[in-house]
Amino acid sequence: MKFNIKLAIFSAFLLWLAWPPIPYTSVLLLVAFVPLLFAIENIINGDKERKGKKVFLIAGLAAFVWNTASIYWVFNAMNAVMPSVVAILISLIPFGLAAILMALAFWLYYQLRKRYSLWVSFVGLICFWISYEFLHQSWDLAFPWMTLGNGFAMDHYLIQWYELTGVFGGSLWILLSNVLLFSILKTGKSYFKLENKKAGLIWLLVIILPVTASLIRYFSYEEHFNPADIVVVQPNIDPYDKYSSSASSQLENLIQLSDSVALPNTEFFIWPETAIPEAVNEHDIRESQNFQRVQQFLNRYKNGHVLSGIESYLVYDSAKTLSATYYPNLYGYVDHFNAGILIENSGKVQFYHKSKLVPGVEQLPFKEALAFMKPLFAAFGGTTGGYGSQPEASVFYAQSGIGAAPIICYESIWGAYTSDFVRKGAQFITIITNDGWWGNTSGKDQHLAYAKLRAIETRRWVARSANTGISAFINQRGDVVQQTKWWVADALNQEINLNEELTVYVKTGDYLAYLASLGSLFFGVLIVLRLRKKR
Repeated sequence: MKFNIKLAIFSAFLLWLAWPPIPYTSVLLLVAFVPLLFAIENIINGDKERKGKKVFLIAGLAAFVWNTASIYWVFNAMNAVMPSVVAILISLIPFGLAAILMALAFWLYYQLRKRYSLWVSFVGLICFWISYEFLHQSWDLAFPWMTLGNGFAMDHYLIQWYELTGVFGGSLWILLSNVLLFSILKTGKSYFKLENKKAGLIWLLVIILPVTASLIRYFSYEEHFNPADIVVVQPNIDPYDKYSSSASSQLENLIQLSDSVALPNTEFFIWPETAIPEAVNEHDIRESQNFQRVQQFLNRYKNGHVLSGIESYLVYDSAKTLSATYYPNLYGYVDHFNAGILIENSGKVQFYHKSKLVPGVEQLPFKEALAFMKPLFAAFGGTTGGYGSQPEASVFYAQSGIGAAPIICYESIWGAYTSDFVRKGAQFITIITNDGWWGNTSGKDQHLAYAKLRAIETRRWVARSANTGISAFINQRGDVVQQTKWWVADALNQEINLNEELTVYVKTGDYLAYLASLGSLFFGVLIVLRLRKKR
């Protein structure tokens, strides 16, 4: 068993080494699961009892070590706002939950291996794993940060075909490569048999063909000339001091940085998440001094718009949403939003309410199931829902007709959700975020790198405004054209090319995940049928 533990930890080490932000190592993902597969095979062929339990634990160990090493920065954010012991316990939740789901995929693989052929089991494993990833971006505990396809974000020239498949295509590629290589190495001395030579050739083709196609696409891709001048601003305000410092000085800092790089024809000024330091009633926004100051700033730019983060709220007479909080002595029911706002020279104002909320921080998971507790929470002036949200993506449109996707922070991890903005008319993508919570850790670098995947999937420029860094412009091939330094006040100006064409992935969405889910149901039925037959 000790040897199997070493194999599992070796897989975890390879997965961590291949993960962003470490560059030029992502190809290790194509072989990283092989040691773990050998550990599971040793358990299957061993004479010990409770093999299913051992498979679950050994796979869970590999997953837990890999996740903890790659997203340790979750603890850094928690530790800043709560005691260390509590922070550690809460930080273990995303690590442990992901490890359980990953281990479950391998446990189901083991159940197939006991009853069916090796290749049936491999297909089942691929379906189970991708289904787990799809679940982990769809339910109320969503945390798709560690989706396997994200692992190529640093070496984006290898996965230009994500415009066809999205990140689940990357997950499929990684899993297929690993099971093929394992099947070849498993035969040992019989490697030189004709059938294994064929298998070896197939494995090489699985590696070489996607890489070759990607490189050809990367070097031949040309953007259509459709220019727009964009400014992104990085004000560098410590998120823990934001509401203790002067609101007017923060706003003037944003305006000064914007002016420092703007051109007369600048069309969008992109400011970060909650950049406008005001909790404002959306119905009274035009009476806000901050709003009026922004409009005054825009008078100097004929075509200018400010796309910014803001904390807003709406007041209701009755509880229209699960997230609304009851204030009996003040307004009634109030819905708070982590929002985006588009301000222009005219009186028109557009709002977008962040939809993909961080579980446990911005929303209570499964709030529909816990709706029966709402009277109890309301009695204490609380809420069962956290921030409010809107049910679907919506696009900000400039006076000139340019469509911008106002993606807020965590939402940029969802390829399909980003595609929703593009299908609705977004010609470029904005990501407004505040990554200062994580400190100078790899979290901020991973978040930036994942934005490159959204550029490739949609073939849209990305204008990324991060409060403390890293702000950047990313072109339609996924290249970071400009970026700021971490924890430095700065602003960038870039002429980007707008795009109106839709990629295959934007049109079809996560079809691979849906197919894998159907496959999982099929293989799950096979397992149940064999269990009943045995009984």
